[in-house]
Amino acid sequence: MDDRMGVGSRWRAVLPLLVMAVLTVPILMGYVWIIISTFSQRTYGLVPVDSAGRVGGLTLENWAFLWEDPNIWKVTLNSFTLAVGLTIGVVLVSALAGYALSRISFPGRKAFLGTTLILHAFPSVTLLISIYFVLRWITRVPILGRGIPVIGGFGYDTVGGVILVMLALQLPLGVWLMKGFFDNISWDMERAALIDGCTRLRVWWQIIMPQIKPGIAALAIFSFISGWNEFLIPYTYITDQEKSTIAAYLRSLMSDTAPVNYSQIAAVGLFQLIPVMIFFIFTQEYLLSIFAGGSKGGT
Repeated sequence: MDDRMGVGSRWRAVLPLLVMAVLTVPILMGYVWIIISTFSQRTYGLVPVDSAGRVGGLTLENWAFLWEDPNIWKVTLNSFTLAVGLTIGVVLVSALAGYALSRISFPGRKAFLGTTLILHAFPSVTLLISIYFVLRWITRVPILGRGIPVIGGFGYDTVGGVILVMLALQLPLGVWLMKGFFDNISWDMERAALIDGCTRLRVWWQIIMPQIKPGIAALAIFSFISGWNEFLIPYTYITDQEKSTIAAYLRSLMSDTAPVNYSQIAAVGLFQLIPVMIFFIFTQEYLLSIFAGGSKGGT
């Protein structure tokens, strides 16, 4: 009887791992294909082959865009600027707004929270035309529209304009996420700091923010990945190829009339994935402790 119970308990422990392994295999195979394809002339399934169909055909030609096309580094820098600017803006504004909505009672608080949910419900594609006219108006504003170093400004056909648009679209989710983390932080240390004479801003920065590092890491990762991989908004509001992003550059490699080199596309896609993986490696410690951001407190 004890042996049967032991076998049953072992199966209950092993079965979830087997199911997870089976479900993970297709994803892993996709990554394996991408890596093999980037170093192959062609692939037959997961097997690299040459132009004659024989096994082999390994090459570095698919990575030639790194040294033959100088535009790749410009679009990479633009994508990095977009991702970093969006991450800083979303985290900063969401943390400030989330703290105020969580800790301060003011008129219109519930209406503001409801409005942010409504704004988050609008897909970006439905706002493309109206946003275009707003960016064109901002372009006519001296310095603000054009003339800011690095980002170019906040008008049409600038990296800053794309950051501004994506920031507005990402903030509703960020505000609600940050508010949820602030709601789970105890009031005890905050009240003690306020009694000792700390200002609200100092309490927010030195006491509350260190306790929600997992939430900040989660929001930062979501924002960075969203900015790095975004295609529709940069493709719509940036016409200058030198100001474009790597996602739009990847789209330019695919044509409706000319043959498509999928191995080169896989190489560019893998190149685009590298910064996201590096960013995740440095923030995974906070993500793994996402439920340790604080204990529930009173209101």
